Amino acid sequence: MVIPFLHRFLYCHRLAGCCAVAALALWAGLATSADAELVLMTNGHFLKVRAYELVGQNRMKLTLPSGGKMTLSLNRIERIIDDEVPLPDPASPDPVIVPEPESAAVQTVEVDFNPSQAVPPTPYGKLIHQTAKRHRLNPQVVAALVKAESAYDRWALSHKGARGLMQLMPATAKRFGVRASELWEPDRNLEAGAKYLRWLLDRFDGDLKLALASYNAGEGSVKRYGGVPPYRETRNYIRRIYRTLGMSRPAV
Repeated sequence: MVIPFLHRFLYCHRLAGCCAVAALALWAGLATSADAELVLMTNGHFLKVRAYELVGQNRMKLTLPSGGKMTLSLNRIERIIDDEVPLPDPASPDPVIVPEPESAAVQTVEVDFNPSQAVPPTPYGKLIHQTAKRHRLNPQVVAALVKAESAYDRWALSHKGARGLMQLMPATAKRFGVRASELWEPDRNLEAGAKYLRWLLDRFDGDLKLALASYNAGEGSVKRYGGVPPYRETRNYIRRIYRTLGMSRPAV
């Protein structure tokens, strides 16, 4: 269908105030650039890049710090992280300083399902509740993650190639038994995302902060830094979800 197809490409994920003109310009071939981006690969390796560009729906063109370019299948990319620790300016001898995380009292969120948890009063609330129950997850946590990822837009397509309600990359969906073509289907997208979140919670002993950090930045980043990595995007992502859950000061 033409309208949903256009809807996917007019959606600009996690960029406040982004207009349809900017989204169309991006799709027309303008690469997104930043001081540094971190491209995490499915084989555990990572690349620092200065810019990236989605080519079609299945490939990503990367601009390396040296100015070289390479194109990869999205099936080889686990995720791309915004606001990674910036690359140093060759003209400046000053080191890059990563701000220390703000201190806060430790807060906990119930992450497992129990029968008293109501259907979230959100779009797809009943489906979220059913999927969360099947994977032993608190449906409010799943709903908050969906809100942060896609604002409940089933056709959401980020400029990084993440798709659907839970903004899954094709490579991640494949790990949990869902094909890339199925990611536009709310039930299949939620199934893969819930499986992934359950897997992360089990891996990190129920620690929601570490599970969310991994969902956003990859479990390899959490392992590499021994906790929530110092990426602004990841820390703000956790804070947004905790605020949605009624917790204004998560300890990240």
